[in-house]
Amino acid sequence: MDLFSLNGKTAIVTGALGLIGKKHCEALAQAGAHVVVADVNEEAAVAFAAQLGDNHLGIALDVTNKASVTKVRDAVVDKYGSIDILVNNAAINDMFENPAMAKELSAFENYPLDAFQKSIDVNITGVFLCSQIFGAIMAAQNSGSIINVASTYGMVGPDQSIYRNECGEQTFYKSAAYPVTKGAVINFTRFLASYWGNQGVRVNTLSPGGVENNQNEFFITNYSAKTLLGRMAQANDYQGALIFLASEASAYMTGANLVIDGGWTAI
Repeated sequence: MDLFSLNGKTAIVTGALGLIGKKHCEALAQAGAHVVVADVNEEAAVAFAAQLGDNHLGIALDVTNKASVTKVRDAVVDKYGSIDILVNNAAINDMFENPAMAKELSAFENYPLDAFQKSIDVNITGVFLCSQIFGAIMAAQNSGSIINVASTYGMVGPDQSIYRNECGEQTFYKSAAYPVTKGAVINFTRFLASYWGNQGVRVNTLSPGGVENNQNEFFITNYSAKTLLGRMAQANDYQGALIFLASEASAYMTGANLVIDGGWTAI
């Protein structure tokens, strides 16, 4: 089991306070890593880092801002001396504040340009900046693992039918922004893997499926029916895959897309 040990390694998780982000942090800490809990909410990031145990760091990070990313890099290197693992987890997944307007606003014909641009800024530019600034440290030390979190929707088009209610009415549409940006992340992984492979930096994608998180039962049933395992994911279902990609257990793996979706994309 030493292959999965992260003792002495430093791991940065962006978007660390999200549902899956917290589980990523917990898994990395349990595997022995020093975890940098990076999120826009500094107070909450500091508090969550303290919950993980000793020698973890909570810090504010805006992945779209180069100065913010650089500041985090300097703080992490100053505290730990290296950056060994980067989990590019921060992302926007459309939420519509007014349910009555969700269908109209999410329809492709009406989808706001500023919402599309915001997803590009976080989901693509954020991954670019964090990989560039944190990854350069890994390249200089000739070792490291970058894990880009994408989605099943980075590989297949959304099934809009699962967003209908019990009466068969479309409640909203999965917008173009999330599939487009997550598809870009998958190919960006291939670029980075080929660019830094000769410097010992491995870059892989983790593509999760949908996580059960207080959705209505009708949606959960519809989603689950599309998976071979007959259920949505639990938030901790990705922890094993994450540690595999972060550790020496995947030492000969780079440029790959590890799909953990209960079989959604298998048929």
